[in-house]
Formats: sequence, structure tokens, C-alpha cells
Amino acid sequence: MTERLERVKACLNGGRSKADHPAVPVTPAELAAEASAAVRAGAEAVHIHPRDSDTAESVLPQDVGAAVAAVRDACPGIAIGVSTGLWITGDGATRQAAVARWADLPAASRPDFASVNLSEPGAAALLGALDVAGISAEAGVWSVADAQAVGQISPARGWLRILVEIIGVAAADATVQADRIMRQLDISGVSSPRLLHGEGQTCWPLIRYAGRLGLATRIGLEDTLAGPEGDAVSGNAELTSLALAAWTDAAALR
Repeated sequence: MTERLERVKACLNGGRSKADHPAVPVTPAELAAEASAAVRAGAEAVHIHPRDSDTAESVLPQDVGAAVAAVRDACPGIAIGVSTGLWITGDGATRQAAVARWADLPAASRPDFASVNLSEPGAAALLGALDVAGISAEAGVWSVADAQAVGQISPARGWLRILVEIIGVAAADATVQADRIMRQLDISGVSSPRLLHGEGQTCWPLIRYAGRLGLATRIGLEDTLAGPEGDAVSGNAELTSLALAAWTDAAALR
């Protein structure tokens, strides 16, 4: 398994349900199938939001372990990441207690990396729990303020990568906001690898921009339900293939 990522990571489900798209994976078996399809389409890593028996997002070790083990069995050698979003538990203490128990998971069921959003309280403590478990951390950077914060906090082994996530802006403003955040990362002296992505209307412009800049990106049903021309897609594999083509075409212009 390698955590190196050069082009595309697949984000398979996020907080979506089958009401959003019938291909959204929620069970471990569905996550494994979608992950395998995305990897065959060119994904170099996968990011998942494990679910409980009611299909709600979960950070409980039994749910995380089941999802990760299924995906790892289907995708040997592929790095698997999970979310630690505070919305999943609703409070930091519950999240911290659950993530601390990931250290007890067997290696085959333990995530390789987890995303930690700098805008959420409790990030430093969460990084400590991930360090104990031997799990790498990605920094979720949504704003210039987050880019300042990430220069002041770091896991013991350093950030695996910085996720420059452009959300809540118009598509026309996406690259401008990305440049502002990355400029602040430079000012803050943050040299970890960067992944640039958006969601919804900012998704495809930023995939192309990431290709132009030579940065990794991500794609999947978590971020969008449509292709670059607004067409419906069949699932994560088709999105991955489309994103890889868009990224590669943009990279050729460098």
C-alpha cells in the first residue's frame, strides 16, 4: 500500500444517500464494489464515509473497521481514507472517544489516513488520537483562516497532504479562491503535498485547474452527481474516468 497520490482520489459517498443517486454506496459490500470500480477507472486512493446499520454516517470503530476491511479486500495496495467530520457525531467529545478506539482495530481494518477539518474545534486532540493509531492525517482547509491555522498545528509525522477544498463559492470564483488559500499556505510555510478540489458547480473547474497546476484532485458521488457537461453519470467509476481525462488534458497545457 502506498499513500502517494499524484492525480485522482475517489470520494465514494460522503453524506449522500441512494435518494440522491442509486449508485451511492452505503454498506461495506457496496463501498468495496464502488471502490474497486473506481480504482479500475484510474483512482489512486479512495475516501469513504462509513455507515452504521441504519446507513447513517459513523466514526464508531466497528463501522469504520467493517467498511475499511471490505474495501481493502477488494482493492489491495490502495490507500483508504475516512472522514472525521464533526457533523457525524455532533460533538467533539463523542468523536474523540470513537477515533481513539481506532487504535484497537486490526491493521486490515484500520484506515490508512483520515481527513481533519481545521475549521472544526478539537483538531489538535484528534491528530493525537490518529498518531497513536498510526493513521496519517490530511488537513481539510476550506478558507484562508484554515490555511493560517494549518501552519500552526501538525500531526507528529507531518501532514500527509493538504486538502484545499473550495466550497460555497460560484464556479467563476473557484480558482481565485483556490489561489488565495494556496498563497496563504505558502506564507505559512506549509510544504506538504496539496490536493485541490471543489463540490457541485466548482468541481469540474477545479479538477482542470489542478491538472494545470500539477496538483492531485478528487472526484466521486460525494462531490458531484454529474459529469463536466452536466450529464448524469452511472457512478464513481464513470466520474473517475471523466476526471482523469479532464485532469490529463489540462496537465498537457502546462
